[in-house]
Amino acid sequence: VDKGPENTVMSWPHLLILEALATLGTTVLLLFWSLAINAPLREFADPEVSENPAKAAWYFMNLQEMLLHMHPALAGVIIPVLMLVVLMAIPYFDRSQEDVGVWFASKKGRKIALWSTVYTSIWLIGLVLFDEYIRLRSIVNEPEILVGWIIPIVVIVALSGALYIMIRKWRPTTRETLIGLFTAFVVTYILLTIVGLFFR
Repeated sequence: VDKGPENTVMSWPHLLILEALATLGTTVLLLFWSLAINAPLREFADPEVSENPAKAAWYFMNLQEMLLHMHPALAGVIIPVLMLVVLMAIPYFDRSQEDVGVWFASKKGRKIALWSTVYTSIWLIGLVLFDEYIRLRSIVNEPEILVGWIIPIVVIVALSGALYIMIRKWRPTTRETLIGLFTAFVVTYILLTIVGLFFR
């Protein structure tokens, strides 16, 4: 439908008044909430003694969780930098103007996203439990290069490649393929954050 100027309204005052009211309402709600409920404050931090376990902020919990399963340079630098580069490159891979602004692009995209969520969740939880079991039993006494570098890289590449091959069986568009891979990234981020926050 072609919406001409007769079907539009100016952002001032229609939109900005509502946004200002929402902002003020949120501020008032938080103000009264902070007056009614005492914050769970702890003792002053001691720079001589670190917490055990020392935890990062919640949005870095996924990186802290990965530090337990691979070499710190791989988990803390190489993988995050590669992921940021890949995320920045997504618009260059998908140049299509079809389905712009449509959630999951199509019904096939929804199925791919759901499959990617299930696949990633099962494998990630299984790998965390497996690695925790191996570490608890001290079965692996291999050199750091094998345990910290080779095994994690092989597992990441193999599982990502297997997911890509499974997604391609649906004969998806480039956007639907990227939706499946991006869903795997988001599920990994969320699950590692939950594991690091609540199970460590």
